[in-house]
Amino acid sequence: MYKIVERQELAPQIKLFKVAAPEIARKACPGQFIILRIDDEGERIPLTIADYDAQEGTITIIFQEVGKSTELLGEMQLGDYLLDFAGPLGCRSDIEEFGTVVCIGGGVGVAPVYPIARALHQAGNRVISIIGARTADMLIWEEEMRAISSELYVTSDDGSCGIKGYVTDILQEVLARETVNRVVAIGPLVMMYAAARVTPRDIPLVVSLNPIMVDGTGMCGACRIEVANGTKFACVDGPEFDGHQVNWDLAMMRAKMFVCEEQQAMQIEKGECRCQSSPRSN
Repeated sequence: MYKIVERQELAPQIKLFKVAAPEIARKACPGQFIILRIDDEGERIPLTIADYDAQEGTITIIFQEVGKSTELLGEMQLGDYLLDFAGPLGCRSDIEEFGTVVCIGGGVGVAPVYPIARALHQAGNRVISIIGARTADMLIWEEEMRAISSELYVTSDDGSCGIKGYVTDILQEVLARETVNRVVAIGPLVMMYAAARVTPRDIPLVVSLNPIMVDGTGMCGACRIEVANGTKFACVDGPEFDGHQVNWDLAMMRAKMFVCEEQQAMQIEKGECRCQSSPRSN
């Protein structure tokens, strides 16, 4: 059992949990993730590690309530226990001195990009960070990102904070004005796809993919994606991949596979379930 030792509401429907997990905290690295389960009947939820403290023995996770499982997770309180908390899983980020690195966090993607940007900063890189949200009240960890960045740009879709527009608008401006040695982009699939379209192919682009996952060990095949015309498993081959090599159309299609079932799960208790299942696609 894993105790929630800190709980914060960062924004509407976005929560931070700090979980006591000393063995995981001792081995965690930037880019890795955990899979948690609330109870015996709970769904397995993959979440990229937002922070870790080996001395304190804690792992920090940040999540947005977007479905039944994350809504139930958000109802948990300080002092409650999670049944399962497995990790660290996946491959660690490639951290070395590259030069100038642009780190982009879209929405809740700010959380997983933070430990990567911090490690890159500590490795001697010039880190230009771009973070964005739909509105000002949905923006998270601005000051944390500012503390580890040489430059920080904030955007919002509606202009309620920072620059009105998208994170990729600022990425284009940065790429046009100076030499960039690497781009790291984490957030919604559509945002990472936009970053892939904007970033020249001769500049390495790292994206983090959290598709449908079940066991987290590569045995179920649920998290398969197409990279460089071959099949990869996000849980063991990733979660980070070359953004120029990802089949984004397929990735976005697979991400929508269980939208109907999620809607049914949210509506069934209210007797409002009218969603019809759609054919599966590989």
